[in-house]
Amino acid sequence: MLSPTTTTVLVTGGSGFVASHLILQLLDQGYNVRTTVRDMTKETTVRRNLIDAGAKNLEKLSFLATDLTNDQGWETAMSGCDYVQHVASPFPSGVPKNEDELLIPAKEGTLRVLKAATAAGVKRVVFTSSFAAIGYGNQAKSEFNEKDWSVADGLPAYHKSKLYAERAAWDFVNQQHPESRLELTTINPVGIFGPILGKDIGSSIGLVKTLLDGGIPACPRIYFNLVDVRDLATLHIMAMNHPSAKGERFIASSDGEPLSLLDVANIIRKQRPERASKVPKRQLPDWMVKAMSLVSLQAKGLVPQLGQMRVLSNGKAKTALGWTPRGVDELLRDTVDGLVRQGII
Repeated sequence: MLSPTTTTVLVTGGSGFVASHLILQLLDQGYNVRTTVRDMTKETTVRRNLIDAGAKNLEKLSFLATDLTNDQGWETAMSGCDYVQHVASPFPSGVPKNEDELLIPAKEGTLRVLKAATAAGVKRVVFTSSFAAIGYGNQAKSEFNEKDWSVADGLPAYHKSKLYAERAAWDFVNQQHPESRLELTTINPVGIFGPILGKDIGSSIGLVKTLLDGGIPACPRIYFNLVDVRDLATLHIMAMNHPSAKGERFIASSDGEPLSLLDVANIIRKQRPERASKVPKRQLPDWMVKAMSLVSLQAKGLVPQLGQMRVLSNGKAKTALGWTPRGVDELLRDTVDGLVRQGII
């Protein structure tokens, strides 16, 4: 393993939720960090968020402007880097009218990063994929591990984009000559929660905000697993350094069975009762969700997920890399506290 003080790591998508926490941990460990943003005006905000989070060694952090849809800047970004943490990915603000608006940038952007990393002689790329590439579209299966792949037919555009991007990444690496092959590791997280470092929130954190705001009167019968963003960042660094992580996929999830949305609401009420006056206490009947789906695209997207429980294992990351994720009570408590700290609720 290279010494952090003499190692340079490129983190793509530096203004994002996961990337910000990853940068924070890399800096704290003494790495030289280079990060990409689509717009250099984001540098000030990212630096301020890191300072507020107590970041060390900020002089070791530099920024470059790149875009996953354009070749410009990637050669410069990769130059002199030992490792790449490819976290950036297009995420829709809503349901795209044409799924290719999401699928093409996700796949081509991933290949753009891998090609540039190969040309620059990068040792290993750790790619943030998703459990969406593992456990969806196969209605006959309910237990999943890293050997599984989602079935593309009927998947929402975002899930399909993660599947296509990861497939393309492995195909690219496997087509290279074994002796000169770029090392690739993928991390496949479930729903990502934990303390936000700024005011931008993603879909998982937005779900907690909706519960706290009373944005839904009752909880649809949907189930999901959770992972803390801090543990996810730690796993990325472990996967970067551990010899046995080469060529492997790792599911990132806290321990335990999938939680229902009502379970999440109840944990929030228990952990932070003073913030939970508007948190729903009832489950929404399936028939009501189906009725709402006739007029709501959001409800329509929930219908196939009603009652679906995907049981997964995080044992590979724990056994092979020594990873120890936080429990769901702690990560949900800290998610709420982060929203309060940022003045969002």
